[in-house]
Amino acid sequence: MTATPGATPTIVLVGHGMVGQRFLEALAERGLTATHRVVVLCEEPRPAYDRVQLTSYFSGRTPEDLSMTDMEFIKDHGIELYIGDPAESVDRSARTVTARSGLTFAYDTLVLATGSYPFVPPVPNKDAEGCFVYRTIEDLLAIEEYANNGAQVGAVVGGGLLGLEAAGALKGLGLTSHVVEFAPRLMPVQVDEGGGAALLRTIEGMGLTVHTGVGTQEIVTDSAGAVTGMKLSDGSELAVDMVVFSAGVRPRDQLARDAGLAVGERGGITVDEQCRTVTDPHVFAIGECALAADGRVYGLVAPGYEQAATAAATIADDEASFTGADLSTKLKLLGVDVASFGDAHGTAEDCLDVVYSDSRAGLYKKLVIGRDGTLLGGVLVGDAEAYGTLRALTGSVPPVAPESLVLPAGAGSGAQLGPSALPDEAIICSCHNVSKGMIRGAVTEHSCTTVPEVKKCTKAGTGCGSCVKVLGQLVTAELEASGVEVDKGLCDCFGQTREELYEIVLALRITSYRELLDRHGREGARGGDGCEVCKPAVASILASLAPTIGASGYVLDGEQAALQDTNDHFLANLQKNGSYSVVPRIPGGEIAPEKLIVIGEIARDFGLYTKITGGQRIDMFGARVEQLPLIWARLVDAGFESGHAYGKSLRTVKSCVGQTWCRYGVQDSVRMAIDLELRYRGLRSPHKLKSAVSGCARECAEAQSKDFGVIATSNGWNLYVGGNGGATPRHADLLAQDLSDAELVRLIDRFLMFYIRTADRLERTSTWLERIPGGLDHVRDVVVDDSLGICAELEELMTAHVAYYRDEWAETINDPEKLARFVSFVNAPDTPDPVVAFVPERDQMKPDLPLLAIGRRPLEDALEGSAQR
Repeated sequence: MTATPGATPTIVLVGHGMVGQRFLEALAERGLTATHRVVVLCEEPRPAYDRVQLTSYFSGRTPEDLSMTDMEFIKDHGIELYIGDPAESVDRSARTVTARSGLTFAYDTLVLATGSYPFVPPVPNKDAEGCFVYRTIEDLLAIEEYANNGAQVGAVVGGGLLGLEAAGALKGLGLTSHVVEFAPRLMPVQVDEGGGAALLRTIEGMGLTVHTGVGTQEIVTDSAGAVTGMKLSDGSELAVDMVVFSAGVRPRDQLARDAGLAVGERGGITVDEQCRTVTDPHVFAIGECALAADGRVYGLVAPGYEQAATAAATIADDEASFTGADLSTKLKLLGVDVASFGDAHGTAEDCLDVVYSDSRAGLYKKLVIGRDGTLLGGVLVGDAEAYGTLRALTGSVPPVAPESLVLPAGAGSGAQLGPSALPDEAIICSCHNVSKGMIRGAVTEHSCTTVPEVKKCTKAGTGCGSCVKVLGQLVTAELEASGVEVDKGLCDCFGQTREELYEIVLALRITSYRELLDRHGREGARGGDGCEVCKPAVASILASLAPTIGASGYVLDGEQAALQDTNDHFLANLQKNGSYSVVPRIPGGEIAPEKLIVIGEIARDFGLYTKITGGQRIDMFGARVEQLPLIWARLVDAGFESGHAYGKSLRTVKSCVGQTWCRYGVQDSVRMAIDLELRYRGLRSPHKLKSAVSGCARECAEAQSKDFGVIATSNGWNLYVGGNGGATPRHADLLAQDLSDAELVRLIDRFLMFYIRTADRLERTSTWLERIPGGLDHVRDVVVDDSLGICAELEELMTAHVAYYRDEWAETINDPEKLARFVSFVNAPDTPDPVVAFVPERDQMKPDLPLLAIGRRPLEDALEGSAQR
């Protein structure tokens, strides 16, 4: 059977990945879908999806969440999408493409977007049972299924981008994980030796074992042909039962080779600057299958997008060319920010390096500077917050000294460059080649007033997303420069900021969300139900001010219950299989043997998984919702209370053993940690709060990575604030030193209440301290020197909180009405959720997650009347 195009010119696209989808969008933007028949042959059993975010599948995102294909777009533009039906051959003389199904399509223009395939080293037994590649959603499903069938130890061959993501995925599946990298460091293409060392320390600290400078010699199998180990080039052998190959990719150019198209010596379909093949003017190649005019095969999505746009423009008879691309990248690997841009390895003649390194914090920042001061490139590991600005400044002389650009906040005079420092020609979004000038134009010429509108107008921020923060800063700056009043309201329901709503609630003694919305909400929101942004934010304000305004501080009381997020709604942390975890408070990390035994007995009796947390507590996982009150009752009877691990509130105050046991300790850090945790327990705030107390300058409790941290001195205590050890690490700043016990508590009272009063929704103290005008100096003026004259009020608010505190678990188990909510099914309260199931692992248990069904053509019925088969 042959499908003929008739009089309408036909474009056939072979391959429907990210670049293929971008090509279709570029065709539509130029009106070519209205004048051409467009046929797409897709090999995979699903249309284009976000391969960059592939690993997020193991964090709970579904294949549907990863999809980049709007089926309404496909339908509206009359695109004929064939799923699971790849091209098998091309007849260039007849200008036809034959698909696996037997369909043959005549074309006027053929575009090859066949992508790449994983390179698997030619080692013995590379195809054994238990060997996988890491490239598609189907690969991930197969890896997950094998891991769930008893695999215990896995190894990833390759320490590059995908290799580290694969290792993280195996670790997340519960496997002991190894990474084998032939190069002498991890991510050898993106980072230099110093960045690789910082990355190595951080990743090994997560429990992964890394082997660099060695290669895989052989996959060892048992008599049944299943993987049992790996032999390495240094003579060592790893005992593993699962191997994932992620050692790079190669261009998928076999279809082109068979059709007689020229390919490069190392692969890749040879194209000119218009992405047209050098062999046949009717055939184009884009993305990872193409050998560009500059002699490179680009493995990043941004160059592929640019090639897609170039090909579409050329087909439309417009002038366009692709002569090369920015290879800058910013990723989060195993929770670690890694970025490189420009001449990251310093290959330019006479260039100089400016380096900041903190091995303890896992930070490494290097800028490559030309002799004339021009920023040539750089490497960022552990903190890539400045990536967007630094990449945009590449090729110019920064307006501040280079060393100030690498210093982290809280470690000297680090420079904070805003959008005004960037020239108009600076590329903000490398995925779609959008400059600062184009973003400004979207605001001034196209009347865009929000980031989503600018995204739609320019496509900036719709690729990898690394530029969204800078994009938001630019939009706000441009609007303000134009005299436009920027709406800084909390959400569509309230025109006020969170800080303004806090002041309204405090001044007017408003005790309910309904009253606040009806009296002070936007006109169109009054009388409505509110939204998921403002309800938990207002609930937090009401809870933190409850003793002062006369409201109920119990989060499940009346209207408050409907305002809570999922975790607060059940006073426990929701886990990925629908079960909950229970974390009792262990102040200061100190616990008596009898209480340890109680926790063990409860975990045993309810079949819970137990884990010691980084906050010096014990977490019990796997509780069904109806079991929560039963578990709480036994904990409360033993003297425990809620640890508030579920709330935006104080989590823990860690401690070292201090002078009581340690020969270096100079103060009783355990006693101080217990006092602070019991004082601030249950304090609701804009975001979670963490603290620690170290008994000497050796800092074993890591107090300088906390929202408020305390370090003992021979004369008292030093107080540090605004630290963060999470996704964006920040050293805390010294607020005051050599404080007595009473002075310390008084300053922490003031600091916390000032933060709760002025911070934005979901804003950590670290971000708040950098955003608030005047920064640390202003905060010191307010809470130490009382420059605003509000310290007495701040202290009164904290005193009221301390006096009013009630344990939420105890309040719940003593109220039959509140207990009624803790069921899986309202109409069958005695029936447990059948989906919540577990399987054994390492003498405990883990969630038994049902695998997603693998369908060959999941969109069979999605496009009524389309040509999809």
